[in-house]
Amino acid sequence: MNQNPPPVYLIDASVYVFRGWFALPASMTDDDGQPINALHGFADFLAGLISQVQPQHIAVAFDESLTSSFRNQIDPNYKANREPAPADLKAQFGRCRALCDALGLWHMASESFEADDFIATLTRQAQAAGQPVTIVSRDKDLAQLLGPNDSLWDFAANQHMRLDGVREKFGVRADQMLDYQALVGDTVDNIPGIAGVGPKAAVALLKAFDTLEGIYANIDAVLALNIRGAKRLHRLLGEQRSAAETSRELARLRCDVPLPEGSAIWQPLFGNAVENALRATGLGAGVTQRLQSALENLPNS
Repeated sequence: MNQNPPPVYLIDASVYVFRGWFALPASMTDDDGQPINALHGFADFLAGLISQVQPQHIAVAFDESLTSSFRNQIDPNYKANREPAPADLKAQFGRCRALCDALGLWHMASESFEADDFIATLTRQAQAAGQPVTIVSRDKDLAQLLGPNDSLWDFAANQHMRLDGVREKFGVRADQMLDYQALVGDTVDNIPGIAGVGPKAAVALLKAFDTLEGIYANIDAVLALNIRGAKRLHRLLGEQRSAAETSRELARLRCDVPLPEGSAIWQPLFGNAVENALRATGLGAGVTQRLQSALENLPNS
């Protein structure tokens, strides 16, 4: 095995598509008058990423639907607090996937699984092969995947979160993040957690009992914890055990999504092939040139 295997970069595309949609003016259009602000922002992000890290292994994960994943079967209210993407933005998501095709980037989306599940599956595959993983996202849900050689990279802020950073920010280990979310919930994804249990109480519980199972196996010991409101906390845990367990299943990332072998091995396009493909995306000359320059500077170009 290679003593220093190259990292695998796994991109949570929606973060950067939405960033372009909100940060760039809707007046940014292609030759046909169709908006390309989200597409332009995503393309600019890819150009910067490729130039900076020159990846050999990279894949891009997209979200397909807010209402059809397996989590919606567990709880119909999952992500029900989010508005559907406007038609203009939905069309640009399709064009972002076409841009990945133009660059030779492997990408994935599904009605049944979310981008996080694809990232989770590829992360576990890379970890099993001894490859470090960099997850390019700012989504805290992905922190549960981190191992000793991995990081969660908020590209826009240029901040890397590793295992020690998870503990510093949330007060728990990365492998406890799933149980942490089961307790506190997630308002972004409409995961309920246990109403009345906040981050401080969740941290105290997991420090004392390590896991959700440990908490419920020793639930009467909660009364003896040296924290404010221990009696109330004991009551809430007892009353809302089902909510905690359902919340954990909603937050749990699937690591067994069927994927072809070599999914994250990049075979970029070069020369006329990429020039013609990029022109077909409808992007302007500036960002197209940045993408081409990023590709030309790759070691295998």
